[in-house]
Amino acid sequence: MPTNSRSQARRILIADDDPIIRHMVTRFVELEGCQPVVVHDGGAAFRLLQTDANFYGAIFDMVMPHLEGIELMRFMRTEKRLMRIPVMMITSETDLKIMANSFAAGVTIFLPKPFTIEQFQSTFRLLLNQQPEQVCH
Repeated sequence: MPTNSRSQARRILIADDDPIIRHMVTRFVELEGCQPVVVHDGGAAFRLLQTDANFYGAIFDMVMPHLEGIELMRFMRTEKRLMRIPVMMITSETDLKIMANSFAAGVTIFLPKPFTIEQFQSTFRLLLNQQPEQVCH
């Protein structure tokens, strides 16, 4: 994808407390031509979302300090300006009830840990396809 204002508008919020996963996901997002905005936990993501809704998508870890991924989703679904942002949840959680509750809260897609670059790429592309084209600038 060529660098232009459209690709620069594809900001992706990444919230994960694991520095290795955070680094890996950041790099994968960059390889897809998007601009990562990285925070270290759910509380930091919450504070950022209170003032900045200009995200093309978001990637949250399910379990983080201060605020878990599902709690972030519930907050996002109460704010009209955040409702349009598709969210990928990455998790090592295998409990189907937790996954069902997350989908009910608004999670767009899950990516189970551990994952390969190919798994991330295909899942991330599905996430990007959830965003209406007119949102791009």
